[in-house]
Amino acid sequence: MSKSLSFISGGIFLCWAFLSEAQLIQKNGLYIDVHIVQPGSITVTDVASAHAKDLAIGEKYGVRFLRYWVNEKAGTVYCLSSAPDSASIAESHNEAHGMIPQQVYAVTQGVEATPLAGLPFFLDIHTLGEGNATVAGVANAHRKDLAIQKKYGVYFINYWVCEEKGIVFCLSQTKSKNNLINTHKNAHGLIPAVIIPVTPGR
Repeated sequence: MSKSLSFISGGIFLCWAFLSEAQLIQKNGLYIDVHIVQPGSITVTDVASAHAKDLAIGEKYGVRFLRYWVNEKAGTVYCLSSAPDSASIAESHNEAHGMIPQQVYAVTQGVEATPLAGLPFFLDIHTLGEGNATVAGVANAHRKDLAIQKKYGVYFINYWVCEEKGIVFCLSQTKSKNNLINTHKNAHGLIPAVIIPVTPGR
């Protein structure tokens, strides 16, 4: 490789590395991938180590891993990343540590709020079915959640919509999952199929 070509290649790499999160999402796409392992077989420390390996290899596949959430007891890990496609995410995970996700969802996210200190995190998942979740519809439901969240002691951080599969992921902080159920129930009546406490990482 000539010096000039090497320099240009390096310049492209640097431009990619310094793109903002919003620019990356616009350039590529946003995905949530799900790892399901034997309950109790992973720890937050294990996932942090695997995530560091993801970060080291991700650029090779055009993937930037942004955040992740872990439930040790259930053995589930949810990863948020910006990537060209789902195959790039699987390849990146495979080369980094061999843990290929069981599910990968193309998602659209809402507007993120800054997490609060001292409150537990929960990820709740709505499985509405194919064709039953739109970005506009979920945005409207989320506004209703925000309007009454204080009443039930809930603080919503963000949400992600997979229109293709009709799945919505909501991240929030509260003291009890019952608070989440009551908020969703009274805001719009859409009760999540799953609510799990999670430990966040990035």
